[in-house]
Amino acid sequence: MANKIRKAVFPAAGLGTRFLPATKASPKEMLPLVDKPLIQYAVEEAVASGIESILIVTGRDKTAIEDHFDISFEMEHMLKERGKNNLFAEVRAVSDLARISYTRQKEALGLGHAIYQGKDFVGDEPFAAVLADDIVDAEVPALKQMIKVYEKYDAPVISTMQVEGEAISRFGVIDADEVEPGVYKINDMIEKPLFAEAPSDLAIIGRYILTPDIFPAIEQTAPGAIGEIQITDAMRKLLKSRPFYALKLEGKRHDAGDKLGFLIATVELALKREDLGDEFRRYLKSLDLDK
Repeated sequence: MANKIRKAVFPAAGLGTRFLPATKASPKEMLPLVDKPLIQYAVEEAVASGIESILIVTGRDKTAIEDHFDISFEMEHMLKERGKNNLFAEVRAVSDLARISYTRQKEALGLGHAIYQGKDFVGDEPFAAVLADDIVDAEVPALKQMIKVYEKYDAPVISTMQVEGEAISRFGVIDADEVEPGVYKINDMIEKPLFAEAPSDLAIIGRYILTPDIFPAIEQTAPGAIGEIQITDAMRKLLKSRPFYALKLEGKRHDAGDKLGFLIATVELALKREDLGDEFRRYLKSLDLDK
């Protein structure tokens, strides 16, 4: 029987260069989608999937993430004094979301290296790894879908989606056989292949269920051409000794780490909001988009 997934590692030490200059002094993970930062959406997903403890791997100039999930005594006191009880409850709920701890990745040496910073936190348990700029809008939380597959097959699970055309070269890509609808047994995987060399149109996206034997595999993985240790290369090494599965998630994935993807996510999530959706929809319909 598969061990329960209780822990999650959130790599959040990247430089956010795709959003400069906005990320010059503010973490990319704190960019707001409507009125919540990216990383809060991902933490809420993890908690809704049964995760109990979270490790956020940060870097320099990322203290805003810690502050966001901490208690803000001054703000809470002000809100209570002014009778803004709903806002007080909303702010306090953020700090009560989960048990969150932090560690520093002193150099941005790739996703594999970032996940490796969670070795002591994870111990000998299976765990989730979550990239906050992948927002998955789904009725059943993305991690919860993956945990169900992990529990059935007792093996690591990565999330995947279909990507058409040359855009596939921006992702890790799997070669896999479908074993049930939306679930694949992986034969091989490759990091950012040339379009002509991609083994399929199934790209790896930012949700992983991993087992602790990934850490020795990361230790044995050499840095790539730009000096980064890629998690895809470490998983490929581990694939030689154990099965891996992939799940095509139900729901819509937004690449909020990309400017256009961020704008699309903002619009779509705003339209679903009860307090904003109707008025925002009327505004969008009023625009002359042919100008």
